[in-house]
Amino acid sequence: MARIVILGGTGYAGGHLAQEAAGRGHEVLALSRTAPEQVPAGVTHRAGDVREESFLAEALDGADAVVSALSPRGDMADLEAFRALIASVARLAREKGVRLGVIGGAGSLLVAEGGPKLVDTPEFPKEFAEEPRVLDAVLQDLRGAEEGLDWFFVSPAGGFGSFAPGERTGAYRVGGDVLLIDENGDSNLSGQDLAVALVDEIETPAHRRTRFTVAY
Repeated sequence: MARIVILGGTGYAGGHLAQEAAGRGHEVLALSRTAPEQVPAGVTHRAGDVREESFLAEALDGADAVVSALSPRGDMADLEAFRALIASVARLAREKGVRLGVIGGAGSLLVAEGGPKLVDTPEFPKEFAEEPRVLDAVLQDLRGAEEGLDWFFVSPAGGFGSFAPGERTGAYRVGGDVLLIDENGDSNLSGQDLAVALVDEIETPAHRRTRFTVAY
C-alpha cells in the first residue's frame, strides 16, 4: 500500500485518481482549497492552499507519491507563478524522497514524429492555447530537474475531459510524445481509465523522469 497525495484531488482528473487509488487499498490524501460535500470512501481530504509551502510540506510528510492534478486556470493561470508552484512541489518531493507525477494536457503532444505540437496546429482553439503552453513549460522544467527527483508527466488523450466522461474499461494504450489516435483518427480516454493508468504507474513504475501519454 502506498500513501498518495493528490493536489487538486477533488477536480475531474484528481477526483477519479483518488477514487481509483483508494479502491485499490492505497492511503489517499486529497488536497484542495475548499472542502467538497463528500469524498470517496477511503479518501482523506484536507483543505488548504498548496501555494503555502508549510501546508504542502506537511502534507508530503511520509508520502510515497504526490500527483499534481492542478490546472493553470483562474488565479493559477500565470505562467511563471504556476511553474514556480510545480517547482516548489518538485523540490519538496526530492527532499522528502517522494515520487512526483504531473497530469498535463494533450496540447504539448506531437501530432506526428517530428511535430508539430497539437497546440500549434491550425485546428487547435486559440482561446484554449495558453493552458497547454504553461503545462508544456512545466514539462521542460521537469526534464531539466536534478537527478535526485523521480518524476513522471502524463498527457491524456486529446478528447480527455469532463465533457466526455466515458466509463471505466481498465484498458488503455501507452505512448510517448506523439498523440495516440484510434483507427477512426480519434483520441479519447475516460477519467476513470486515466486514473487506472496512473495508479498502475504508481504501483509498477514504468516511466521514470519522462512523459508518457495514455489513450484508447
